[in-house]
Amino acid sequence: MNFLSKTPARLFLLVSALAGAAWLASLDYSKKISTSVLDLIPATERAPELAVIRALADEKQARVALFALRVPGGDDNRDRATAAFIGSLSASGAFSEVEAAADTASRNALARQIFEQRFELLLPGWLAKNESSDPAALAEKTAASLERFMGKPEALAFADLLPHDPLLLLPSLVEKVQSLDAGSAVVPGDTALIWTLTREKPLAEAGQKPVFDAVDAALEAAKKIAPDATLRWTAISRFAAESKRSIMHELIFGTLLTLLAVLGVAAICLPRIAGTLNLAPVILGALLGACVAVTLCFERVHVLVFVLGLMLAGVSIDYGFYLYLQPRKIPGEPYSAKVRRLMKPLLGSALTTVLGFSLLLFSDLPLIRQLGVFVSTGLLCALVTAVLWFAQIKDPFMQARAFAGIQARPGKTARRAAIAILALGVLVALAGPWRLHWRDSTLDLQPRLPQLTRDAAELRAFFGDTASRTIYLTRGENIATTRAALEQFNAWHEAQFPGAATASPGYALPLQADYDALPARLEELRSFPDALRVALDRHGFNASEFEPFFNAWKNFTPARSYDQAVSALASSLRGQVALLMSDAPGASFLITAADHPAPAVEPPAGLSTVSLNQIESLDKLFGRYRVSALRLSAIGLGLVGLSMWLIYGVKRGTLIFTTPVGSCLFAFGVLGLCGVTLNLFHLLGAFLGVCLSHNYAIFTAENDARKEQPPPSIRLSALSTAASFGVLACSSIPVVSALGVTVALIVLSALVVVELKRAAKPSAATCN
Repeated sequence: MNFLSKTPARLFLLVSALAGAAWLASLDYSKKISTSVLDLIPATERAPELAVIRALADEKQARVALFALRVPGGDDNRDRATAAFIGSLSASGAFSEVEAAADTASRNALARQIFEQRFELLLPGWLAKNESSDPAALAEKTAASLERFMGKPEALAFADLLPHDPLLLLPSLVEKVQSLDAGSAVVPGDTALIWTLTREKPLAEAGQKPVFDAVDAALEAAKKIAPDATLRWTAISRFAAESKRSIMHELIFGTLLTLLAVLGVAAICLPRIAGTLNLAPVILGALLGACVAVTLCFERVHVLVFVLGLMLAGVSIDYGFYLYLQPRKIPGEPYSAKVRRLMKPLLGSALTTVLGFSLLLFSDLPLIRQLGVFVSTGLLCALVTAVLWFAQIKDPFMQARAFAGIQARPGKTARRAAIAILALGVLVALAGPWRLHWRDSTLDLQPRLPQLTRDAAELRAFFGDTASRTIYLTRGENIATTRAALEQFNAWHEAQFPGAATASPGYALPLQADYDALPARLEELRSFPDALRVALDRHGFNASEFEPFFNAWKNFTPARSYDQAVSALASSLRGQVALLMSDAPGASFLITAADHPAPAVEPPAGLSTVSLNQIESLDKLFGRYRVSALRLSAIGLGLVGLSMWLIYGVKRGTLIFTTPVGSCLFAFGVLGLCGVTLNLFHLLGAFLGVCLSHNYAIFTAENDARKEQPPPSIRLSALSTAASFGVLACSSIPVVSALGVTVALIVLSALVVVELKRAAKPSAATCN
């Protein structure tokens, strides 16, 4: 069967389109399409900071929502409106915990729990610090410390506690952790802060719309008391919902805009609108085939694949241009003969791109693997669709407008100018890339949401999370290993940042070794209470006032295991303080706040500690993926260059290869000279740009070999590709914008290089 005849071609296209549409219609997109950043990273990735993120995504931290309710008109008005707001949120069922930030109930509960467990939690560390095995010497040291403490102003706050704690276990702990208190944050006087915990996870639908509805209802309840009340709030659910809305907006309107841009280029350069529409099936066939392939190959597909996949609109139309705008070699040349004549450059241009993107299947990142399948399959479908679609057209040729195919006739001055411009481009390509600097962040994978980001930063500052403070998270398989890692981190931090205060709930926990040694130490210090009575009297205290302590010491027997003692503390935590630690097996962590800005240096991996800045950006992890992508790109470029040698020979293949590679270096040179910070997707865009710009070099070389003028399809192809990637460059998602800018710059540079190389030839002035 001749598939280039009208009926078989039409039947094949119709059946393929119906089968693809049926498959896409059968999908459950809520399960198939992902918007989570975590799905962009391999499930097998074991990077410490990523393990923390995955753990926290299922923990309470992800469900926190912070509110700032502004109520002008006096304290009474504010208190009543705040109470109504809190009551409405609590009654909604969407929140499991709601508390005013000024409410100290959760912190008081923590203090009571530590006080009740002070011998289990604080005494082991105190004994380890005071290693003396002589009860009398230890008693003398204790009494002297107590006497010095009584001379401090803060002693008044502990007056009622000291009879129970002459060892100063709790005062010493409070001195360490007081910087965890967010009370130093500057909050407007007419603003009430509310801390909440949503019932459902923020990335699930149940953790979004019900929460938003509850917040709206709570604000209405507050406005019934204070009509001029205003609310600012932040939560992961808000970012997730707005990101999803923004991405879907880009996907829908970006698709339409890309199609309009690409077809607009064609409409400007082609004389008939109806003829321009003959290129649309090529684009639609590419997009349909790509969507079917990627959803067949992967259980879950990230929505960014489809946003980035808009590039196919500009890339796939190339094959339509090359077939539609290529004139007949001889009058009456059959379409099948035309296809056979063009098949070598068509397959060569398709091979370079498909071969390059097929290598992306070996990438570590699921997103890049999915993109490799999407683009490779889409381009193959575009080629097949173009060949079969134009087989049905009575006259599969359209003459472009005169300006699209106009050829320059430069004189000597123009040739010198072309050579000078090429030389300047070489200088930029050689010098500019040395000024490049790179940084990757998961924040670049999401749309820019400036208003939400500003609100979040201000609200977090109200709750004590400011730029002058660095938050660290120490993790471990269990709470004992986590506490040991915290001890090592503290030693590193003290050496790295001398004098910088730190605070952590981990300071209330003993090391397991100290806890296990507690029974033996108590046995050694059996006479310590009597010695302490004598020492207290000697330092001017009345020992009888400390009977509560002596009775507690006498009755204390460490009967619980270490895990049981820590679990008793962890299970009693409520509200904000409950977020500072977790003793869950396999996902234990402790939070540490340090009074210094985020440093350039991160704790060594052996300390099992990462900063919140590193957790939010994952720049180290993505830096490693960038190196991996660079290796794949180098291999891909090598294979593309080799394919050019195999198809066109070493000399012609090398000349063809220099155009896209030189354009890529020039693009990087421009970005470097402009001071642009590059990321993984600039690299991916460079690889894609090199593959795509081979098309122009290949078809130009083919026409040069036949001593023919290059067809206008080369210019139209470059302009349509640049138009589609120009749409991506306007994206609110930084990585999408990065890819769009890079490819558009490389493609336009390649087109300019092709034109300048032709203009620089001495024979160009005499070409017809």
